[in-house]
Amino acid sequence: MSEKMSVNTRIKLSAMMFLQFMILPVWFIPMFPYIRKMAPEGSHLPLLCGMIMGFGALASPIVGMFADRFMNSEKVLAICNFVSAGLLAYAYTVKSPLALFVTLLLVMVFYMPTWSLTATIAMANSTTEAFPQIRVFGSLGWVAAAIFSVIGTKVFNIAQFDSTSYIFVGGAIAAVIAGVLACFLPPTKPPAKGQRMSLVDALGLRALVLLKRPDFLVFSLLILLAMVPFQWYNVYNSMYLQERGYEYLTAVMNLGQVLELAFMLMIPFILRKAGYKWAMVIGLMALVFRYVMFYIGARTGVNVGDYAGILIHGLIFGMLIVGSQMYVDAAAPKELRSQAQGFIGLIMFSLGTFLSNFIFDKILKHSFVAETGTHNWTTPFLIAIGISLALAVLMAVGFKPLVKDKSNT
Repeated sequence: MSEKMSVNTRIKLSAMMFLQFMILPVWFIPMFPYIRKMAPEGSHLPLLCGMIMGFGALASPIVGMFADRFMNSEKVLAICNFVSAGLLAYAYTVKSPLALFVTLLLVMVFYMPTWSLTATIAMANSTTEAFPQIRVFGSLGWVAAAIFSVIGTKVFNIAQFDSTSYIFVGGAIAAVIAGVLACFLPPTKPPAKGQRMSLVDALGLRALVLLKRPDFLVFSLLILLAMVPFQWYNVYNSMYLQERGYEYLTAVMNLGQVLELAFMLMIPFILRKAGYKWAMVIGLMALVFRYVMFYIGARTGVNVGDYAGILIHGLIFGMLIVGSQMYVDAAAPKELRSQAQGFIGLIMFSLGTFLSNFIFDKILKHSFVAETGTHNWTTPFLIAIGISLALAVLMAVGFKPLVKDKSNT
């Protein structure tokens, strides 16, 4: 990181984070209600579209490796955003389920790498103390994405905006603005220019040696399985909310990011007091709480249950995702830390996403009620409760971390 940073640079980097994390929720969160209208029940389209983030996550290290060696990161970011914008604009016109899947898959291939690119640009041009303050604008951008739904409904009178193809227009507009901004970001030169490219290194596969350690093997397996109920929420919950009668799907789902800011501040305190194992048990029990609340909402029709399940998102994300990344950083040898982070990212955002969609796609198909054209949501939520509770017990009994927290390494 640089030692000094101007006010102008801080504003640009903060705006970069804000816009970059606004692009995705505009269209991805309400995507499934729209897909359901395009594809008949029993179609493979929901399953395939639910996996596009996983495929995009696989592309991220490859794009990152290119930026590290051949081109300034801000230029790669601009290209990714402009291509994403064009593809999202095309998705608005698509009427074929297969063509929509291919288009959105390509969107994710270009969009997902921007998360690591923005982190690279911000860390290269900000101070250590300022980076968290800049990164928080990403969470604010995620919350602010709901403005597209409100404007579309109230200003342009687009009924049920979040279940129409206009969501892709909103995403395209945000991506264009982010692309233009990227052209004015501080130059961030490739730090590894001239070094050889290695897909094994990019995917973190050299960290497989860590699986010889019982603690890391158990941790990796449990986190992979934890992604089954965790990723279900990100992909399918908008469908549940639509069938429950909610209109502003993006706005309601984004309430979870509002409290995420407070929960993120609690992570260091919880890790110091409880350690990695019990922090992750807390995250899994929060998952149990989430699906108990959704079960109550689906069973009784009480909206309070739905809101409670959404608002707990920050605690779940902080303990499971951020906690996992912090544990890997503390547990892996220094020379393997970057590789280990790539490996655990592959588990959480690619393999975990694929596994979650495969399992819950089958569950939702069995829960479909043809007479009403909706789902019996109580069964999926009970299964999610059971999986989360079982994993919490396994984590408490089977995971024996070699480190308690970062300060002990």
